[in-house]
Amino acid sequence: MPSALTSDTTTTPGAPGPGSPASALKLDGVEAPDSRTQVSTEPRTTLRTAVAGVSGYAGAELARLLLNHPRFANTPPTFLGREDATGDSIALTSLHPQLSGLPNANDLSISPFNWEQLQREGIELLFLATPHEQAREWAPIALAHGIRIVDLSAAWRLQHEPNRAIYKLHDADTAAAAKIQHAAVYGSPELHGPAIAHAQLVANPGCYATSIILALAPLVRANMIDLTTGIIADAKSGVSGAGKALTPNNSFMYAADNLSAYAVFGHRHTGELLEQLDLTPDQIQFTPHLLPIPRGILSTIYVRLNEPSGNKIIQDCFDEFYANSPMVRVRRSPMLPQIQHVVRTNFCDLGFQLSPDGKRLVIVSCLDNLLKGASSQAVQNMNLMAGWHETEGLL
Repeated sequence: MPSALTSDTTTTPGAPGPGSPASALKLDGVEAPDSRTQVSTEPRTTLRTAVAGVSGYAGAELARLLLNHPRFANTPPTFLGREDATGDSIALTSLHPQLSGLPNANDLSISPFNWEQLQREGIELLFLATPHEQAREWAPIALAHGIRIVDLSAAWRLQHEPNRAIYKLHDADTAAAAKIQHAAVYGSPELHGPAIAHAQLVANPGCYATSIILALAPLVRANMIDLTTGIIADAKSGVSGAGKALTPNNSFMYAADNLSAYAVFGHRHTGELLEQLDLTPDQIQFTPHLLPIPRGILSTIYVRLNEPSGNKIIQDCFDEFYANSPMVRVRRSPMLPQIQHVVRTNFCDLGFQLSPDGKRLVIVSCLDNLLKGASSQAVQNMNLMAGWHETEGLL
């Protein structure tokens, strides 16, 4: 898995990108395609897709985006729920009435998850919007049947076991899982676009991680940050970031008229920051907070620079890094992003202000945690995997 420091944004089409597997994967006697040699990057007119786990907030947004995607007007996605022996299906719009009237939505159902149905319908790409443990179990089976994966959980994001341990994942076949993990590509299009295009399994980044990594990657890659003084990432998210399951901390009575920090020194997205930015734990302090709003993330990041800088140098650093990244909007300093400008959009907005002495920098990053922090980034990854422009269905 490449880090932000080593990602190659100039990989020749058709050549193996960073994160490509070293060999074909073999599970239960079925050999999955080697993403370096057997994944075609020729543009497709359409793609047979399925979504497993459509009941949650991110799953609903993913359904909306796919239903509106121009490539699926005549081949709508298959929507799947939990494995269920009764085999009962429910109408998509009965679970998500807000989707009524979208292309094909009124005619679609959510069926119990079933491998035979995926094979019968010729599914080529499967979105996993499931709990981490379920994605860890299902991804190897899908790959063994030649189905590519975009996983919205954290099951395959982390290459290093100490970072992954927080999720307490269990593998039935540890050797096979290790091969899949090594081949998984971290799904940040801005950092790993060429590798994503060739990948069999794309691990969609976390919402907090996306906001912080995109804010820091240009500066870390340019070696502009004084890492000996440490980075402070103060991030705040709306309640939907906690998921749909009700807990005492995301209930209305707790969250309304309140602002609270949580998971100090222990948030599970920290490992993504360390791996993608090539940092050590003592070089960054990430503290998340719960905002009393439905959705949106604002991350304020404080750094000291290796040497005094100027506004133009910092602006050029961000502009050049994201020159070919249409889903990142870089503001002109001193303008700073706000949640209200990104909520229900597919963008990540970045802005900064530099201290008068040019030594201290504050970066602000904003995105919608359900979109660029989850579902729209998953669609962006799918577009790259299919050989389409990454903005199709998003702009």
